[in-house]
Amino acid sequence: MSNIPSELQYTKEHEWVCPAGAQLTFRMGITDYAQGALGDIVYVQMPKIGDSVVADSVCGEVESTKSVSEIFAPVTGKVVAVNEALTDKPELINSEPYGAGWLIEISVDNEPSGLLSAAEYGAITG
Repeated sequence: MSNIPSELQYTKEHEWVCPAGAQLTFRMGITDYAQGALGDIVYVQMPKIGDSVVADSVCGEVESTKSVSEIFAPVTGKVVAVNEALTDKPELINSEPYGAGWLIEISVDNEPSGLLSAAEYGAITG
């Protein structure tokens, strides 16, 4: 059973999102379930600071020893931070998907909607 922190919100595509400190700025990453399914992560491609992302659209990809998987933006907005540590240590996503393995921070115009609660996401992942 994968770890699904109750304080986060989720997407059906296995991304998580939480407030990042600044008002209307959200941090995102991929879930424990997703990193487990991918296996050992060896490379991450993310948008750059200043790029715009659109909810439910591809904004990057994660490459593992098994496959390449697309990352979908959980919210619409502008990228304001990128986890540069993943350039040299993409395996942080495997060891700390909800901590040091975060991907990007996105500034949005409005509170996000349409995200899943931990219970709703847990029902999807079984």
